[in-house]
Amino acid sequence: MGSVQIVTTILAAAITAVAVWLAVRAVMKMTAVIRLGQPAPERFADKGARTTKMLVETAGHTRMLKWSVVGAAHWFVMVGFVVLSLLVLEAYFEVVTPGGGLPIVGHWTVFGLVTEWIGILGLIGIVVLMAIRLRNRPTRPGGLSRFTGSTMWQGYFVEWVVLLVLIFGFVIRGFKVATDHFEYPVWATPLSHAVGAVLPDWSAGVSVAALIKIAISMTWLIVISLNVTMGVAWHRFLAFPNIFFKRDPEKAAGSGLGPLRPMTSEGKPLDFEEADPEKDQFGVAQVEQFTWKGLLDFSTCTECGRCQSQCPAWNTGKPLSPKLLVLSLRDHAYAKAPYLLAGGGKDLTGEEKATEAQLAHMDVLALAEADRPLIGTAEEGGVIDPDVLWSCTTCGACVEQCPVDIEHVDHIVDMRRYQVLIESSFPSEAGVMLRNLENKGNPWGAPQNTREDWTKGLDFEVPRVGEVEDFEYLFWVGCAGAFEDRAKKTTRAVATLLNEAGVSFAILGEGETCSGDPARRIGNEFVFQMLAQQNVETLNEAFDGREKSKRKIVATCPHCFNTLGNEYGQLGGEFEVVHHTQLLAHLVSAGKLTPVQPVDGGVTYHDPCYLGRHNRIFAAPREVLGDSMQGELTEMPRNSERSFCCGAGGARMWMEEKIGKRINVDRVEEAMSTGAKTIAVGCPFCSTMLNDGVNGKGAGEDVEVVDVASVLLRSVKPEAPAGEKETAPAAG
Repeated sequence: MGSVQIVTTILAAAITAVAVWLAVRAVMKMTAVIRLGQPAPERFADKGARTTKMLVETAGHTRMLKWSVVGAAHWFVMVGFVVLSLLVLEAYFEVVTPGGGLPIVGHWTVFGLVTEWIGILGLIGIVVLMAIRLRNRPTRPGGLSRFTGSTMWQGYFVEWVVLLVLIFGFVIRGFKVATDHFEYPVWATPLSHAVGAVLPDWSAGVSVAALIKIAISMTWLIVISLNVTMGVAWHRFLAFPNIFFKRDPEKAAGSGLGPLRPMTSEGKPLDFEEADPEKDQFGVAQVEQFTWKGLLDFSTCTECGRCQSQCPAWNTGKPLSPKLLVLSLRDHAYAKAPYLLAGGGKDLTGEEKATEAQLAHMDVLALAEADRPLIGTAEEGGVIDPDVLWSCTTCGACVEQCPVDIEHVDHIVDMRRYQVLIESSFPSEAGVMLRNLENKGNPWGAPQNTREDWTKGLDFEVPRVGEVEDFEYLFWVGCAGAFEDRAKKTTRAVATLLNEAGVSFAILGEGETCSGDPARRIGNEFVFQMLAQQNVETLNEAFDGREKSKRKIVATCPHCFNTLGNEYGQLGGEFEVVHHTQLLAHLVSAGKLTPVQPVDGGVTYHDPCYLGRHNRIFAAPREVLGDSMQGELTEMPRNSERSFCCGAGGARMWMEEKIGKRINVDRVEEAMSTGAKTIAVGCPFCSTMLNDGVNGKGAGEDVEVVDVASVLLRSVKPEAPAGEKETAPAAG
C-alpha cells in the first residue's frame, strides 16, 4: 500500500463513519416520528399479497410507467442505484489498492457486462430526468409546473449526486484500463475502455477516483441524514414499506381509491352508539392523530408533483395541491416531534399531557409548532388552510398518479371529519344539504312520497320490491335519479331498456333513501352511518334468503354504486352491485338490445371519477356508445384514469365554487374542443355540472350533455321520448 492509498483509505473510512452514524440517528428519528401515529392493525394482514404487490410495483415500476419516458428513465436510475451500490462497495477495495475489486463476483465477466450497461443506461436515465426537471422548473415562463412548491435544490442535489457517482464509476474503470488493472474485455465494457483510452497511466488514479466516488456518496448520505424531511432522497428507502403497507394490496391501481377508510379510534372502527368524544377520536385534529401509515405517507412523498399536475382544484386556480398538503403535514409533524417525543400533546378534551417541568425544558420552536391549529387560516397560524381542505372533490386523481401509494383522499376526509363532527366548521351552504339528509333522506329535501314520480307516464309497470315474488336486479334509483329532472330521464331510459331486454327488476320506491355518499365525503360520518344502516337493513330484507351472488343491484349513480358496493360491506351489507352502463353493455353484447340507428353529430365521453378512476370501469360505457354511434366516439385528451373531474365529488355538488376557474367549465371547454355535438356521461352529478358548463359557455343549442343510457335508447328506439334534449336548468 503506497502513501496515496494510505491517505485515501483513512479519508474514506472517516467520512463513511460520520455518514453511517448520522444515518443511523436519522433513521431512529424517522422511526420514532412515524410511531407517534395511531394504530392501523389491518396494515399487517395479507403479508404474502403485500410482498408480491410491493415487488411488482417497485421492480416493475408499474405506477411510474404511467408516464412512459419518465418511468423508463427512473427505472434505469433505480436499478442503477441498487445494482451499482455494489460498485460503491467495490470502491472501498479500490482506495486500498488499484487492483482491488469485489471478492468472487468482481472477477466475473458477466458482472462487468451487467454493471457496465446498467451504468450507461443509468447515465442516460439521469440526464433525461435532469432535463425534464429543468424543462418543468416552476420559474419557467407560462404554464403550471408540477414542481411548484417542491424543494428544488434537493432535487438538483440528488440528481447531480447520481450523475457524478455514475461518472466516477467509469473514471475508476478508465484508470484501471489505463494502468492495466482491468480484467473485463472490450466487448463487455466498451465505455470503460473508451474512457481508459484517454486517461493517463497514473497508478494512484484508481484510488483517488474511488475516494472521490465514496466522498460523493457519503456526502449524499450526510446531507439526507441532516434533512429527514428530504423525501426526494428518502423515498428510495421508504417507498418499499409504504407500498407494502398500502390499504388494499389486491388493487391494481391506487389502493386509496374506491371506499373510504372507516372512522377509527385506537385502530378500531368507531361505534357511534357507544362513542364518546372525550374518550374516542373523531377524525383528525392533531397531526399525531393520523395513523402511523399516514405519517409514513407524509415522509415518503417524493415531491414529484404528479398528483398536483392532475388535481382539478390546482389546475383551476384553487389553493389545494395534494403535494403541498402532504408536505405541509410532513414538515409540521417533524417540527412538532420533539415536543411529542418528550411527552407533550393534548388529550381528546384538549388538556396538555406534559407537566410544567417537562414543558420548561422543551424546545421552544417545537412548542410553537405544537400551538398551531391543524386547520386554520394564515392569520391563525394553521397548518392547512380551510380553503385547501374544502377545495377537494375526492376525485382520486392524486391517489391514481402517486408512484409511492400515498392515500391523500383518506387523509383529507379524516381532517374533514373532525371539522364537521366536533368543530361544526364547514362551508355554510353544505349545511342545507346535511339537514336535508337528516330530515328528508335526500340532499335536495324533496318529499319522500315523490320518489316514484319518475315512473309516471311509462308504458309499462315498474314493479316494487314486495309486490313481485322474484326479480333479478334491484334497481337502485338514487336521489338524483328520483328527484332531479335530467337524472329522471336517465332513470326512465334505463328502466325502458331493461324492460325492452326482458330483464326482471324491482325498485324500493319510498323505501329507498340516500346512500350517504355526500355525507361521508364531506366528513359527516354520523349521518352516513345513520343512512347506510337504514339502507343495509332495507336491502338485507329485500334480498332475504339469497346468497351474495344473487343479491344484485344496478345503480345509475357512480357515487351510489361505489357506496353500496364498496362501503356497505363495512356495515354488514354484502351485495353484487353493477353500474347501469355495465349491464347495458352486457345486454347489447348478448343481443337482448340492438342499436338500429346511429346518433348524429359525434360523441365524446366524460369518465365519472367514481365510475372510472375509483372503480376502473372504463370499457363498458364506451362499448355502449360504440354500438350506438357506430364508431364515432372521440376521446378527450384527458380520459380514462386521467379523466378530469366535473367538480361535483366530495360533496362539492352542494358547495359554491368561489375561487379560481370553475372546474366544470374547464372540462366543458375540453369536451367542446373535440367537435362532438354530444357529451355522454354516466353520472347524474356529471350531467348537472357539465350542463351548467355548456350553458355557461352559451353553447346549449349546439352541444348536448346526455347519459349513455339515453344515447343507447335513442339508437334502440329512435322514437323514444327520452331522446329529447336535456337542457333543463340544474338543480341543487
